Amino acid sequence: MIRSQQAHLPVVALTDPGMRGKNNEDRFAVVALRSSQGSSTPALLAVLADGIGGHRAGEVAAEMTVNLISAYVLENGDKLPPTTLLEEAIIAASNTIYDHAQASREKNGMGATCVCAYILGDRLFTASVGDSRIYLLRKRSIHQLTTDHTWIQEALERGLISPEQAQHHPNSHVIRRFLGSPTPPQVDLRLRLNDGESDEQARNNQGLHLREGDRLLLCSDGLTDLVSDEEILSRLESQPAHQAAESLIELANQRGGHDNITLLVVEVPPGSLPQPRPKITRRWWLWGCIALLIVALLGGLLGGGALWLLKRSEPLPTPTPALTQPVVSSPPVLLPTGGQMPSPTLPAVLIPVQTGTPATPPTLQGEDATPTPWPTYTPQSW
Repeated sequence: MIRSQQAHLPVVALTDPGMRGKNNEDRFAVVALRSSQGSSTPALLAVLADGIGGHRAGEVAAEMTVNLISAYVLENGDKLPPTTLLEEAIIAASNTIYDHAQASREKNGMGATCVCAYILGDRLFTASVGDSRIYLLRKRSIHQLTTDHTWIQEALERGLISPEQAQHHPNSHVIRRFLGSPTPPQVDLRLRLNDGESDEQARNNQGLHLREGDRLLLCSDGLTDLVSDEEILSRLESQPAHQAAESLIELANQRGGHDNITLLVVEVPPGSLPQPRPKITRRWWLWGCIALLIVALLGGLLGGGALWLLKRSEPLPTPTPALTQPVVSSPPVLLPTGGQMPSPTLPAVLIPVQTGTPATPPTLQGEDATPTPWPTYTPQSW
């Protein structure tokens, strides 16, 4: 892949350290890309990482995360399928962070969570490790596409605690997966669109087609710990992206701002996506051919009928009048040996010739063979 000077989708990115005076250990990267193999499809990579670990090591791990993932996608984007690309990029970054941490006592134990949104044209691919999130806002509704990898989330899924108990549980910030762990983390490639989906169904949602008017939100837990999904939706629906991001950070800080707060808003404005060509199914192709054949046959029949009627209506040709003088031929002449045969002399005979303008051939009057336009195929998506 090659870096592009301008992204095909607008992005707003803001970060804030919060109200507790801690170092900002959140990092993000937004990279516009295009293929180096001649493809015209633009690409956009958005990465958000939230560092964990003391002694300023968390911000080092977060910085390494966004840089390593961005570099991996830039180098291998033309070689690998999107989900494989994101998975391998995150695992490679995790291994590098772990090796780097082992070489320094002060950085031992550092790590980071991350979420990635990779957009090829109008298709969305996601990957996540940890408790940062990706939301899709569409048609005045909000949906969390990623799943938190926390002790709380696992307890909720197993029915060990209730949602009310989860709000103030002491293990609410225990992370189950992160980059920099001794064992490479399991990269979550589930893209959840509906409640009750199986893991396989969620993975098959990768490559979701974005629509004009959609908004994607990547955010760290510093926002979602203090601001509800409904409040996020309300501000992003009612305000421009930059203003909405600022108001959400302000709201989180008003409620304590106990952690760093980072937001990346990717917009899909009208006219920003390439228009897909209509997909023609085999059935429509067959019916289209049949329709064209019928039109051609009808045109031939109507044209032939019109020609027959025109021939019926033509006047019969006038017969040529008989000769008024007999043709007189000369007696046969014998050719002498070695001589030449003399030319016979014939009397002048006038042969009347019929004059007039020949009839113009009739024009075929058939139906125009205008093909029936192909129907527009609309893919069924969430």
